[in-house]
Amino acid sequence: MKRNTMNDKPEKPQPPDQPAGPESGALIEPFEGELADMKDKYLRLAAEYDNFKKRSVRERTETWQRAQADLVQRLVDALDDLARFAHVDPAQTDAKTIHDGVDMVERKMWKVLEAAGVTRVDQVGLPFDPHVHEAVTTRPADHPAKDHTVGAILQPGYRMGDALIRPARVIVLQWQGGEGRGSGDGE
Repeated sequence: MKRNTMNDKPEKPQPPDQPAGPESGALIEPFEGELADMKDKYLRLAAEYDNFKKRSVRERTETWQRAQADLVQRLVDALDDLARFAHVDPAQTDAKTIHDGVDMVERKMWKVLEAAGVTRVDQVGLPFDPHVHEAVTTRPADHPAKDHTVGAILQPGYRMGDALIRPARVIVLQWQGGEGRGSGDGE
């Protein structure tokens, strides 16, 4: 009996004997053809997917540009009106006429913006919400129920649908726990 030593090389497993003759090539050929077909299908599918991604990006960009152009087109009439009122001769136009004209332009612009889904964030008395409000300063509240509520709007915020375009800049009321404990601003 032969003993294995560390210097002996382990025997490599040998593949099963393949039959000699034309039959051995005949077994491999169908698999090679099938592999080539699968590779071709994969490459075509990858190319189709790449084209789909490029087309989707292009279509999304075109849709966004059309939507922006549509909104601007609806706003240009109001901008033209605003330009007319900005260039009137104040010596020949009374203040009420200018005021009424600017008011008309604002209504016209809001009609377009509301149709596009834009709303203002400008309600006083609501609970302070850091998702839609930006606290600029605080002011003492005159009642505990008004603690952490919006006391004043310094600059309105805007939403378009569910997306916040700009938060409202607000003064937040804080209950100080009684009389005489405030910032001394008298409110």
